[in-house]
Parts: sequence; C-alpha cells; structure tokens
Amino acid sequence: MSRPAARSLPPWLAHAFRAQRGPVPWSAVARGALAAGPLLLAGVLAGHVADGVLAATGAMLAGINDRPGGRRLAVRSLAVPALAGGLGLLVGTGAGERLPAVPLTLVLALLGLVAGSLSAVGPLASASATQLLVTAAIGAGMPSPESGWQRALAFLAGAAWLLLLRLALPTPGSLVSDLRFEGERTAVAEVYDAIAGLLDAVGGPDATARRAALTAALDRAQDALAGPRLRRYATLAPERKLHAQYVAALPLAEAATALFWAGEPLSARASAGPRRLAAAVRGNTGTGPLPAPARTTPALRALDDALLRAAETFDRADGGAHRLLVRPWALRRALRAAFGTGGREYGLRVALSFGAAAGIAQALHQSGWYGRHQHWYWLPVTAVFLVKPDLGPLASRVLCRAAGTVLGALVFAGFAAVLPRPFGLIVLVAVCGALLPVSTRHFAALTAVVTVLVLALIMIGGEPQASVSRIAETTLACALVLIVGHLPMPGKRGAGVRARLAAAGTAAHAYLAHVMAESGDRSERWALRREAYRTLAEAHTAMAVAAAELPALARHTRDTGAVATALERLVDTTTACAVHLDDTGRLTPRHTDRLQEALRELDSGGRDWRVLPAA
Repeated sequence: MSRPAARSLPPWLAHAFRAQRGPVPWSAVARGALAAGPLLLAGVLAGHVADGVLAATGAMLAGINDRPGGRRLAVRSLAVPALAGGLGLLVGTGAGERLPAVPLTLVLALLGLVAGSLSAVGPLASASATQLLVTAAIGAGMPSPESGWQRALAFLAGAAWLLLLRLALPTPGSLVSDLRFEGERTAVAEVYDAIAGLLDAVGGPDATARRAALTAALDRAQDALAGPRLRRYATLAPERKLHAQYVAALPLAEAATALFWAGEPLSARASAGPRRLAAAVRGNTGTGPLPAPARTTPALRALDDALLRAAETFDRADGGAHRLLVRPWALRRALRAAFGTGGREYGLRVALSFGAAAGIAQALHQSGWYGRHQHWYWLPVTAVFLVKPDLGPLASRVLCRAAGTVLGALVFAGFAAVLPRPFGLIVLVAVCGALLPVSTRHFAALTAVVTVLVLALIMIGGEPQASVSRIAETTLACALVLIVGHLPMPGKRGAGVRARLAAAGTAAHAYLAHVMAESGDRSERWALRREAYRTLAEAHTAMAVAAAELPALARHTRDTGAVATALERLVDTTTACAVHLDDTGRLTPRHTDRLQEALRELDSGGRDWRVLPAA
C-alpha cells in the first residue's frame, strides 16, 4: 500500500499497515537459527521429545525479546522474562493437575489481574508478565507426565541457551572494539549524533522531531548503561570511561535543547564537535581538536563549555570519577504504576480476557469440540497477546493477529503435507527461529512466524495437524478481546494515558522547582531533566496508541495532545532557563513569559488530566 493511500485510511486501520524499519539484525538471525531448532533436534535424538519441545518454546519466547542492544542489557531483558515464564509453567502445571475447570479458571483470572497490573510498570515488567501468562496457560492446558519442575527447567534451559548465544557470539563490528561494551558504546555514540542532528535542525521544520530523537537516544543509552555491572560505581577502566562519556553528553544535550528553544539557526560549526565525539566513542579513540562554536549567547557559551569538558573527559584514560545518572529502581514508583488507575484498568481487562478465554477453552475441550486435539491453551495464549497495548492499538492488534494466524496456518499446512517428520519439521522450526528477529517489526509478521513455529512444535510433540482449529480459536479470541476492550470499567476511560501524563506532570514540576531554586547540584538537575523528558516520551507513546484506537475508545483521550504539548513547552523552557541562569544569574522577560504561558495552558486543561500538583 502506498503511503498516500495509507494516510487516507482511518487511524485504527492505517496502524495495521505500519512496520518498523532498519537494517537486518544478522547476528540475531544467526542466534535464532541456532536456538530452537538444535534444541528440538537434541530432544528428539535423546528420546525426550517433550523436553525438547519445551526447551524450543523457551528459546522461541526469549527470541521475541532478543532486541538490539548491549550484551549486559540482554542479560536482564532475556533472563527476567524467562524466569517469569518458568514460574508460570510451574504454577500452571500445578493448577492444571489439581483443580477442576471452574477453580482453575478463577486462578488464571487472578493471575491475569496481577500480571496485567504489573505490566504497567514498564517494558521489562510487561514482557515478564506476558511470558508468565503464556506459560501458565500452556502448563494448565497441556497435560504431561513430567512434573512442573521438570517442565520449568526444560523451558529455562531453552531460554538460557539463547542467552548464552547472545553473550558468546560476536556481533558485526564488535571485533574491532571492546567486545564487552559494543552495544553500550553504540548507544552512547548515538547520543552525540542526536545532539549534532538537533543542532543542525535548530530553527528549521525538523527541529521538534530531532529533539524527540535526542530524548530517545538518551533513553536508550541510559537503559544500556543500567545493565549488570554497568552501575553507578564501575570497576573497569573502560566502564568508567564509557560512563564519563555518557555523563559528558548531558550538558551538551542541555545546551542543544536551549538552542532549540531559542529557535535561531546555527552554523555547521556548532554540530561538528558532537559529531567528532560520536566518532571517538565508536572507535574508542581520542577526539583530536574540536571546532568551537561562537560564544555569542548564553546557550552557545554553554555548548562551548560542555565541549571543552567533554574533550577533557575523553582524553582521560578512565574518564575520571563520575556518578552515572541512571533511572533508579524505585519501589514506590513501581507500586504506583501497577496499582494506580492505569494498572488497575489494564489488570482488570487482562483478567477478564485471560480468564474468560481459559473458561471457554475448557468448556469447548470438555464438549469434544477440539476432536483429537488434547490441549486447550491456544485460546487463552492468543488472548494474552491480543490484550497487550505494547503491540499497538486494539483494532490493529486484532487485525494483525487474525491475518498472521491465517497466513501462518496455511503456510504450515502446505509444509506439513510435504516435509518428512520429524526432521523436516525441525528444519522448519530452525528457519522460523531465524525469521523471528526480523518479524518483530510487525505484529502480523510475528504472528505468522510464531504460528508456523508453534504448529510445528505441536506436531513434533505428537498431535495431529492443527491449522484449522487454530484459525477458529484465534477468531474466537479476537472477538472476545474486542468485547472486553470496549467494556466500561470503574473510573474514567483512558486511565493508562492519564497515568502517563500524571507522571510526566510530576516530573516536569519537580524539574522546574529545582531550576527555580537555583541549586548548584547539576547532577541532580540533569537527573530530573532526564526523568521529565523520559516520562514525556512515555506519555506521547501511550497517546499515539490511544489515538489509533477505534473511535469509541479514541474519543476518551482526544484532549490529551494539548496537555502534552504544554508540558513539553514547560520542560523545554525550564531547560533554557537553567542554561541562562548558569550564565547570567537572572532570567529575561522572554523566559518568564514563556514559563507563565506554559503554566497557564496547564492550569486550563491540565487539572482535568491530573498533571498539576494539588492546590
């Protein structure tokens, strides 16, 4: 579909045709090919087919979370969801063996309530909750002579195998630098590139998008440096230097944002320094002479000073002593997100969808609707993926899931008719594993690949061909989740967006209060600035998803754009004020007028969305 045609479609339909772009992650493709297929082959050759299927399932689910980034961040992003998946398999197997249908449905619904609420904490919690529910449904709906512990260990072994491949295999470009830090080094270099991009765009039509890109680059670097051992107190000189290079980018980003706020175009000389710093990070080399920008305004003087300090940092062997400014794990914040309005609403919808799907699946199973198929887990597993807003708006998720399942089932039916068993199907599993990292760019493609892979695992495990029944179950799950997604819940609709905006409002006002107090603690200021921009980015993401929902849902968050824009102006102006106060010790009328304007906008519309402190 052409782009003009896609733009003419309603938002809820146009979203289904969007896909992420980027280079093919060949290293992840290689890991996928070496993960599920070889594990399954080992299980078949050893005579432990069930264990091989579970290990391949663990590798498959870990492969969905195998995204670009550093090795150390991958330890957390792969291991934590896998541990949750092992726990879900253990709980689901125990409940399925001991409980009749109605109590089992209630237990799964309660599990959905807890997991859904925890999903609101963040991406890692969401991925972990998804694996918990998926494996709980598999454990409860797939009876097996193996104990829950055996099944959980086989599943974890598969995930651990993919994690081992992630840690051991080199990635493109890693052999020319320090293998331990290639992902983190790339993330920090991208921050300097984003600073240069913003400086080039100042005063032009792309400036706002470049400022958002800088926020995204800082978020990625912050996450990458928060991996195991990349902590506040680094133990290795390369770690300390990488930390220092990240911290040195923060005043540069601050100055670039102040220049963006001023809106006066800059010469190409302003962006040359950050670009050389980016190249120095990537190559782990010195910076050489850095071209200095003109020192005609407070923001340009701040940029020049930040470049000088960055050059000093880069020239030191270990970067010196720096405190790494990463987003701390705050139990209070996590609990507030999980059990606040957004977490409660999402938890209720997950509980209803997951519980109802499990109950319907068990009723169909007892009625003999499944025929020769012994397992009923497909319906609740499908509901888990469909109910997740991480994967896009509800209508888009339903359309993509239905299309992907039909395509995957038809493709598998064709392969199953001609491939020898089991080894031909094992090759098919390996091919699908290699396609997983690419397919994650679009939900329909991911669904198609996973459908082929899972149907192959089911057949290798001893069940007959199940393409037709899987299409029917997916259609039923789509209808169920659409109904649950439109049910009224206690409180106002759009709770997830409201919660994100409230967090952004709290962070913006904390940042403003710190700057207006003229505190000399710049590290604290940079941490508050990072939190303000990060929460704003999360709010924008939630708003974009809500805006692409069906009209009956999208209308509940229609007025959020003005609130988010006012918050964005407030944070940008606060940054410009901070830079100006550092240089002159006082604010100009332009600064105070813009602050008052943003606060008035928030006062007129923000209280309805609870983004302002209580009076």
